[in-house]
Parts: sequence; C-alpha cells; structure tokens
Amino acid sequence: MVLVADLLADNNLTANYFASDVYVHGTLELGLLENRRGDRLLALPSTLIRAIYSGLDNETGQAAMLVLYNCGRWWGKNFYTRFCEELTDYHNRSILSLSMAEFMQALQQCWVTHGWGQISLDKTYQSQGFLVVKIRSSAFIYYAPKLEQPVGFLEMGALQAFFSALSDQTLHCVQTECESLGAEENCFVLGLKERLTLAETGVKQGLSHNEIMNLLVAQGA
Repeated sequence: MVLVADLLADNNLTANYFASDVYVHGTLELGLLENRRGDRLLALPSTLIRAIYSGLDNETGQAAMLVLYNCGRWWGKNFYTRFCEELTDYHNRSILSLSMAEFMQALQQCWVTHGWGQISLDKTYQSQGFLVVKIRSSAFIYYAPKLEQPVGFLEMGALQAFFSALSDQTLHCVQTECESLGAEENCFVLGLKERLTLAETGVKQGLSHNEIMNLLVAQGA
C-alpha cells in the first residue's frame, strides 16, 4: 500500500516541466511572454527569420553559413545551461541523475514548446561512437535560403554545443539530410571531429544519410 506520507516525501516529479500549457505564460495587453520561472520569451515571426537570412546574405555573403553556425554554438551553450538549471530546480536533483526517459521527455517537449520542431535521438550507432539527432518541421530550415546542401547551420552549431556540454567532450556535428532538399526530416550526426571527415565528404557528394552512416561505421571496422 502506498502511504500518503511517502507521496509527500517523494521529490521525483513525473510531470513534464516544459508542457506548453504550464510553461508559457502571456499577457496579451502588454505583449509579454514568459516561462514558468518568469524569464522573458521572444516570439520570432516568419518575416523576421527571413529578414535575418537575407541580411546575413547581403552583409556577409558566403560567410553567412559560418555566422549562423557560430550563433548556433552560442545558442546551444546557453540553452544547455538554462535547460539544466530549470530541470535541476524542478526535480531538486542534478540533471545527470535523471533517467534517459526523463531526459528525453524533457528535451523533446522543450523543443516543441519553444517552436523549434520535433526532436528525437537515434542511438543505433552509439556503440560506434556516433549519435544521430533528427528534427522535423524546423522553422529555421523552412525559411532558410535554398541551397544545394543542407542548410541547418544554426541547429548544427546548437546541437554540437549542447551535446558537447552534456557529454563533457568536444564533439563535432554534420547535417546529413535536410528538409530543404526534400527529406522527411533533418538528420544530424554527432561525434569526434576526426571521425566525421567522411560524413562531410559524403554530404558534398550528395550521399544519403544511410550511405554516410555506412561509411562512418565501415571506417572503424
């Protein structure tokens, strides 16, 4: 039998902290958005996202990709810090003590609630030293200029910084499939930089995600 006293003493909260209906608070009259801690949130209309891409292209030309990537790294580093702080405060324990199910539920809901699309992890190649992150319905990619290569430079930098901090390793990230090129989802591969050289070459050659992953696995065989 479960005792009421035991329930009151249990600090392991199971509700999803980032659930949209409780995480985002707005004041329509003042035009303010805040999260449940009272931190300000910013809504980015599609016209602003397009303008950012257009302005970067006009001001920096081909360097726009590098600028977006570096902005993503800054975003990912700060996002990791905030993500850990909020979950630690909510669960009253370190993020490292959370189960993988709890961590993934929080990350997926956080991504959706902030309007960044749907994120998932593919651990198929974890034993070979690679982590595949998949994102669907990315607004940053949807409104990006169409190129003959994947255009998720912002998210590539963000994922690299986030998972580098999480794993306490310096990871590299390569996007292998992109919605802008007709793929069903955006695929990003994370691993040590020297082991992802073949992935970067495969992207330039127009290889599919599966073909690139086969090359990466074969190099370690």
